[in-house]
Amino acid sequence: MNYSSELKKFVTSQYVYSAIRITLATVLPCLVLAHFGILKEYFLFPLGTSFVALTDQPGPFIRRRNALAFAIICFIIVALIASLVMNFKILVFAEIIVFGMFFSLIGVYGQRLAAVGSLSLVVLAIFIDGHLTGTNILKSLLIFASGCIWFLLIFLIVTTIQPYKLASQMIGENYLQLADFLKIKANYYQKNPDFDKLSIQVIAKQIEIKNLQEDTRETVFKTRTIVNESTTTSRLLMLMFLNSMDLHEKLMTSESDYQKLQQSFDDSMILVNIHDYLNLLAEEITNIGIALQIGTRAKPMFNLDVELKNLNHLYFDLRNKRISPDNFEDFMILRQILMRINEITKEINEIYKVFSQNVKLAKSLSTGLDLRKFMPNEEKLNFKVLKNNISLSSSHFRHALRITIALLLGYAFSLFQFLGIGHTYWILITIVAILKPAYSITKQRNLLRLYGTLAGAVIAYGILHFVHINEVLFTVLLLSMIMCFSFLKGRYFWAVLFMTIYVFLSFNFLSPGNVNIIFKDRIVDTIIAGIIASLVSYVVLPVWEHTQNLELMKKSAESNLKYFQSVISKFLDKDFDVEEYKVKRKNAIISLANLSDNFQRMISEPKNQQKKLEVVHQFVATSHLITAYTASLSQYVKDDEKYPEIDSESWSKKIEAEMQQVSNLLNGGKMSEVLKMESRIEPEDSSLEDMILKRRTELTENESYDLRDPNKISHLTELKNVHDILELIYDVAKEQRKVIENYRNESESATVSEATPLQS
Repeated sequence: MNYSSELKKFVTSQYVYSAIRITLATVLPCLVLAHFGILKEYFLFPLGTSFVALTDQPGPFIRRRNALAFAIICFIIVALIASLVMNFKILVFAEIIVFGMFFSLIGVYGQRLAAVGSLSLVVLAIFIDGHLTGTNILKSLLIFASGCIWFLLIFLIVTTIQPYKLASQMIGENYLQLADFLKIKANYYQKNPDFDKLSIQVIAKQIEIKNLQEDTRETVFKTRTIVNESTTTSRLLMLMFLNSMDLHEKLMTSESDYQKLQQSFDDSMILVNIHDYLNLLAEEITNIGIALQIGTRAKPMFNLDVELKNLNHLYFDLRNKRISPDNFEDFMILRQILMRINEITKEINEIYKVFSQNVKLAKSLSTGLDLRKFMPNEEKLNFKVLKNNISLSSSHFRHALRITIALLLGYAFSLFQFLGIGHTYWILITIVAILKPAYSITKQRNLLRLYGTLAGAVIAYGILHFVHINEVLFTVLLLSMIMCFSFLKGRYFWAVLFMTIYVFLSFNFLSPGNVNIIFKDRIVDTIIAGIIASLVSYVVLPVWEHTQNLELMKKSAESNLKYFQSVISKFLDKDFDVEEYKVKRKNAIISLANLSDNFQRMISEPKNQQKKLEVVHQFVATSHLITAYTASLSQYVKDDEKYPEIDSESWSKKIEAEMQQVSNLLNGGKMSEVLKMESRIEPEDSSLEDMILKRRTELTENESYDLRDPNKISHLTELKNVHDILELIYDVAKEQRKVIENYRNESESATVSEATPLQS
């Protein structure tokens, strides 16, 4: 592992940048207040700042600004009502019901408002018993509101000074994720790879890339300064992001029969050499990502032309020594892999060229795409959407009920005086943090919260026991806050650990000498909240992942079919619309990632809820292969190259018939005799077979050619690879159809309704 590179990736990321901004916005007022000796009295000011800051989700400036303003209004209203009714227990229970339902339900409008809703419930927890407000409610509310508005001002100033910073960092992170993806793919070429483990890693990384691409699309395509301005920076960022998506497709094309490759070339070093070169390419992509995050121009780290030339020479030397009539088709596959690597190298070099564009060339940077087609779908802010989700059939409504019931239980528990709970709000805050719509995520966060709290509490206790220098404690507090906010999105255990440390240190500054009480309360409250969240998530109207499988499988099958049709249309000499092709590629990748994510969560659920797990697993695996092989086929879509030797029309009918059968079965239909017949069509690729036979005869007669042009590939090799890819797509589509067909037959024999074949 390159530790220097890993450190740069972390330090220059949007998460650290955002964490530093939140920390400074929170701590600077604390320093001023502490200087005047009134920090304890005005503690709600930095608290309000940190709460509003945590609602700031990546995205377009206008949406972020509006969400922050909405958050401030919600926080003030919640704080006001909670402060007024805190002495009337019946009204407190009523406000928990109203606020719990409303602020959980607004999550139907997307992650941004879901974050506002969650933090509004945290504000409710803070003000619910008057623990931090004191006797002067109006003064406390004004201090709290001032802290909230303070962060909004910080946000407006920073985004005005650096309007492109977030987009640049998010695009940079896309490249870093692609580099990690390539490193995983490179491991298929190392000695004795663990194929099952690598397949799981590939699917998991695809999910991460999809989620990041969706967030980046919204940020880039809906930010006016990027879309509308004709500056070098705006055009550059737009093209860098679009290039990252093209690069993603090229990385997916490296899907091959790796087990056969390992068997064919196990006694040579060529696969290890490919592994090493792919890691070099990954380092270059990482370099581009880091440069984008920093905001500098990237320069190549290695001479890729020389490295690629050496790799090609190794291949040609091996080929000339070992090629024979028995193995020449293996060398064809390896040659095609090298050509794909060559394409990836060209793409990286092209990205470096775009990166080095100067102001004079800025006007030449143009996408030529209708960007509206690439924007993620989002629920519009109208009351009808909210109203339609007030139903037990809505997963959002069920989640809102679970949150509300858990908060009611948590608050009721805190009223038992014999437990000696001194921080009621910690139970409620922990419940809001842990309890998520998916049971698997709740379970995972529950454990991470407990482990992180225990570890953080022990570390903080040790720090406070041995360190008594305020300057050192303040430095640790500052670093803990930065690390907590940096890890909050991706590494929850570490976020909770550092959060616990800075909470302990904060309370120590406010009330020195109470570390034992804080230690006990923090642990006890976390355990109580964890138990409540676990029970509620399991018992109260849970939404299990198997109930989502069918719809996600339908979407994936449909998206893969449309993606394949778009690619094969070029081989059929039909109109090929690049924009429509890219939209269908995007939809196929998103649908695949959503299905994979659903399967990953399903694995973490109770065994009795992992219904038809094997069927879903096989469907995910085959869907991944279809998407990857279709991406490989798309690389042969060229204006200057035709493949008349391939019976593209027959292959198109044959493959589409199998894929259409899958969609029909998933939608409760029956097997179509017409589609059955089309799937049995035998493509007339006889001319290709004749060419292969001729080449085998040449090799038998020792007619081998030492042609060493790494940029050229024989027409026969391309034909063979196009044919093999089409055959692979057909075989996988057929396998997928058999999986669903067998399941349907089993379901029907068990008298299970055809209308919901995968939800039983």
